[in-house]
Amino acid sequence: MPWLSKEQIAEARQVDLLTYLQEREPHELVRSASGEYRTVSHGSLVISNGAWYWNRGKIGGVSALDYLVEVQGMGLVEAVETVAGIRAPSVFPTQLIKRPQERRKNKPLMLPLRMKYPTHLLAYLQSRGIRPDIIKRCLDSGALYEGRYNDEAVCVFTGSDDTGVVRFACMRGIGSDLKRDCSGSDKRFNFHLPPKGGTSGALAAFEAPIDALSHVILQPDWEGHRLSLSGTSDVALIAFLERNPHINTISLCLDNDDAGRTGSEKIEGGLARDPRFSHIKVSVDPPADGEDYNTALLNSVKTPQSRAELRKEAGPLL
Repeated sequence: MPWLSKEQIAEARQVDLLTYLQEREPHELVRSASGEYRTVSHGSLVISNGAWYWNRGKIGGVSALDYLVEVQGMGLVEAVETVAGIRAPSVFPTQLIKRPQERRKNKPLMLPLRMKYPTHLLAYLQSRGIRPDIIKRCLDSGALYEGRYNDEAVCVFTGSDDTGVVRFACMRGIGSDLKRDCSGSDKRFNFHLPPKGGTSGALAAFEAPIDALSHVILQPDWEGHRLSLSGTSDVALIAFLERNPHINTISLCLDNDDAGRTGSEKIEGGLARDPRFSHIKVSVDPPADGEDYNTALLNSVKTPQSRAELRKEAGPLL
């Protein structure tokens, strides 16, 4: 691992998040008010007055370096390398200044340690209204497991390529508000729950895996592919459509908030303008009761008795 001096880290911290995004990821910026921006991937992250705050993750800062580490899950060296190319200060050695696409191309996926017994995961997801049979389905397929990250139990949702190799993983804290993609994740291969009946031309897209799992309970008769986008970016969706040209209908089930509505509008417009996908019928279907589909599920299961009945209907996990 390259060595970093205090001067190099301090220099990197001088780059604010707005400057970084304007130069490296301008497609991520969405102007939400005068002098205020949000990002496509993290709709609850607000950039204003030179600082940023991520409401969903309950963290904030000024520098792009802190954003890359705390929100994007990069290691410190990788984050410094990423910021280095913007101003390329003289304190950065040549080997640290690389093109992001060249660096990411060979970056290995770093998965949290897998725990043998998913007891914490089971308790947490059931508390979020997810039935044991749905949890077992994901555990059996390898799309979900309980991991250990920084001495904390986490749910790990994975996504695989067509050969079955895991290419993406995101973590959800069980006893904390942690929400983070694992280092080296390729967002083109996000969490995906295929239909039980095999092939289907229908696809529903969500901001998070737990919303996709909630949709299974709320819409038990709907049979199609369920895909997490890890926010409101269309990266995972476009890649999925490229790999599955038989898809002919898409339901955009993003959150029922400003970021979700804006994201749905952008995705719907982008698909209509793309000749590869303009034939696909697209509908915007936010949850009717709650900010996201998991909240809608919990709102539909209001009493302990009804929750117990829901779990009894599914049977035990193991």
